[in-house]
Amino acid sequence: METERASKSSKWFSNKGLRLSLHRRRSKSSSPSSSPNSPMSPCTPKKDSAKEDELREVFRCFDSDGDGRISALELRAYFGSIGEYMSHEEAQLAINDLDADQDNLLDFQDFLRLMKREANDNTDDLKMAFEMFEMEKGSGYITPKGLQRMLRRLGDAKSYDECVAMIQVFDIDGNGVLDFYEFNQMMA
Repeated sequence: METERASKSSKWFSNKGLRLSLHRRRSKSSSPSSSPNSPMSPCTPKKDSAKEDELREVFRCFDSDGDGRISALELRAYFGSIGEYMSHEEAQLAINDLDADQDNLLDFQDFLRLMKREANDNTDDLKMAFEMFEMEKGSGYITPKGLQRMLRRLGDAKSYDECVAMIQVFDIDGNGVLDFYEFNQMMA
């Protein structure tokens, strides 16, 4: 039941909406929050702090009245602004699924929990994709041969040398193969 509820609410927050919000935040270089000296700068030394600041900016896109909580009306308005229709019932269901204190509003902590759950789901999907490219299952590496084999299966046949060149672009440590971290960077 929890997984079913999570997937219903997550469909509205994943992919289109949040990526668009993050893109809008990053592209507004003239805003005060993007200044390197600003306390809300994404360039803060702590990675977690910078990520939380970025999520706070996304949260503000949803929280149109600035009260620190997202209502069903604000949720509908946000998704409408990016061309996605959401009925009032769908908005209220999404909020009810995520609202920890049952006040029919999403606060920032509710939003953070959702984003962490989304990140975990995305990492699991990425791990499954990574495993499809491994030549030797469980090796933890994508070799040029493994890449070539999977691309051929996907209908995009490449030569061995082309696969070597593709791997070199993201091979941070220069060992000729991609580990999961490098694959993750490539997919970002």
